[in-house]
Amino acid sequence: MESGLSEIGSTKMFDGFNKRYKHYSETLGCSMTFSIYFPPSASSPHRFPVLYWLSGLTCTDENFIIKSGAQRAASTHGIALVAPDTSPRGLNVEGEADSYDLGVGAGFYLNATQEKWKNWRMYDYVVKELPKLLSENFSQLDTTKASISGHSMGGHGALTIYLKNLDKYKSVSAFAPIANPINCPWGHKAFTNYLGDNKAAWEEYDATCLISKFNNLSATILIDQGENDSFFPDQLLPSKFEEACKKVNAPLLLRLQPGYDHSYYFIATFIEDHISHHAQALKL
Repeated sequence: MESGLSEIGSTKMFDGFNKRYKHYSETLGCSMTFSIYFPPSASSPHRFPVLYWLSGLTCTDENFIIKSGAQRAASTHGIALVAPDTSPRGLNVEGEADSYDLGVGAGFYLNATQEKWKNWRMYDYVVKELPKLLSENFSQLDTTKASISGHSMGGHGALTIYLKNLDKYKSVSAFAPIANPINCPWGHKAFTNYLGDNKAAWEEYDATCLISKFNNLSATILIDQGENDSFFPDQLLPSKFEEACKKVNAPLLLRLQPGYDHSYYFIATFIEDHISHHAQALKL
């Protein structure tokens, strides 16, 4: 293994292994952790395709691995799950931990342009540094076969990263994504701080804006949204994304799920559908 990458945890699950790693990120300028679920090797003589999972506000690389139950379906389909952290940590930027929706745990999967937040480059970390690290250190992973998914802020990250890198990912799905951040309070706060007042820069990280430019999709976009989600009306705005998809005939399956909220109970309920969706796109 490359120097600086060390395994810090390993747990057997559904005949595969949850493993956790630590490394120094050149992109972010700090030490980072990420988790991988490796399916059982017996399930495939080939290398495993990768499904990246991007978590939401306040989460770390562990929330999805501990709470989603995704490993059952990943084991069956022979897909490796890769869960990065949600922001740089330990940089001691002034005010970085003052609120849950800015700074630590709130990277928004963008490359910040404002000096104060210059290390907040989660877009480059997820799109460039992490895949390179994986391909150099894990021969059992086939990083050329990758899909991406996520929840809330991570759903926003998955959609925007996918749309801007259609050559890198076979499919995308999201749970309760922040689908139109330029029009919601979370987005306003994050984008103003990270990107400044340039609204054109904001649009580069808004799925509803991006779908008009990048819509030559090879797979349907799958989104699940709980109807009892307290953030649904003001923050998430999936209907705005749906309208934008209709305008350009982009294939979208938006499922409104009655009674479900914003939690991992909701994710655990439908994660199997999402893994199957990606397995199909990855042609497993």
